[in-house]
Amino acid sequence: MKDRLMKLWREYRGFALFVVLMIIFRSALADWNTVPSGSMKPTILEGDRIFVNKLAYDLRVPLTHISIFRFSDPRRGDIVVFDSKAADTRLVKRVIGLPGDIVEMRDNRLTINGVAARYSSVEHTRDAIFAIESYGGMMHRIELAPTGASRFSSFGPVKVPQDRYLVLGDNRDNSADSRVRGFIPRGEIVGDARTVVLSVDYDRYYLPRMDRFFREL
Repeated sequence: MKDRLMKLWREYRGFALFVVLMIIFRSALADWNTVPSGSMKPTILEGDRIFVNKLAYDLRVPLTHISIFRFSDPRRGDIVVFDSKAADTRLVKRVIGLPGDIVEMRDNRLTINGVAARYSSVEHTRDAIFAIESYGGMMHRIELAPTGASRFSSFGPVKVPQDRYLVLGDNRDNSADSRVRGFIPRGEIVGDARTVVLSVDYDRYYLPRMDRFFREL
C-alpha cells in the first residue's frame, strides 16, 4: 500500500503542486469573479467576469481573512469585493463613505461631510435614467429607475464608524448594499476590481461581449 501511494505521488506530484499553488494564488494574490446581478450597472454588467486584485489593500494568510501586512485602505470611489457576513455571500460594490464620514442621500443625491455631489450628463431612456456622479476625485456613471424615488433613494445623515465603510451599488434603485446590509467591516474586504477580463451576454445565449474584454472599470 505504501509503495502504491509513493508511486502515485511521484506520478502526480507536479499536478498536486500546481493545484496547491493555484489555491494560494487565488486566495491571497488575485482572483476572478463572475457578476450574477445588475446591482453595479452600468459600470459592471451581468455576465462580466472581473479581475480581483487581492493585494490592493492587504497581504493575507491564504484561505483566511487574516492580514499579515496592510498596504493601504480603500479609497472613495474604489470598487471593492468583500465577503459579506450579513449577506452570506461575496459582493461587489463601490466605496462611498470612509470611516468618520457623514453621508446623506436625498432623492438619489449624495451629500458627504456637508458637500453635495455633482450630477451631470443626465440621460433619460425608457428603461432607466443615467447620470455621472462626481465628488472630489470620485467620478462614475450611475443608473436610476425611471419611475422616480424608491425606498432606497433617501437615507441619513449617518456617520460611518471607524474601521467600517459605506458602500453603494451604481444601480442605485436596485442594489442591496449598505442601505440594506449596513456598514462593511474593513476585514471583510478582500480586494478591488478595476478590469473586466471577459463578459458573456445572458440574454443572447451566453455569447461573448467582445467590446467588454479587458475593459477598465
